[in-house]
Amino acid sequence: MKTLYLMRHAKSSWDHAGIPDRERPLNDRGRRDAPFMAQQLLAREIPPLDLIICSPAVRALGTATLVARELDYDTSRIQVEDELYDTDRDAYLAVISRIKRDAEEVLLVGHNNTITDVANYLSPQFVPEMPTAGIVCLHFDTLSWRNLEKDSAEFGFFDYPKNYDL
Repeated sequence: MKTLYLMRHAKSSWDHAGIPDRERPLNDRGRRDAPFMAQQLLAREIPPLDLIICSPAVRALGTATLVARELDYDTSRIQVEDELYDTDRDAYLAVISRIKRDAEEVLLVGHNNTITDVANYLSPQFVPEMPTAGIVCLHFDTLSWRNLEKDSAEFGFFDYPKNYDL
């Protein structure tokens, strides 16, 4: 059994005019929401993560780092994949297909609209547009990440910060 947590990066800042999109940092809400959502994962008593993969964008790496800290995951082990920035579903699926077989619990932090597209491709249940810091959990009855196909997941949950009074 494999479990994939798809997470949209937390809310980013638009305060720094002129910086490239890839360099936009998290804003105050993003720095609050990312660890909060990690706490919600802990409340669900998920198993320890074997791997965190994220886009190289500052806001995605910032999200992944804050989540990792809350989950007691070594931040130096976060795997940054250039293919997850400004791309499409096929690129995300290619990254997922290369995950080592021994990784059972994986968090992938990426961007919309692609992250929602991937969730809807893999899940038999419709996932509305993922808000910032939203997480979709998908389970797969497979031994290899290469075997993921359309509608091959068992839907776990869809959670996001606005489900809570923050």
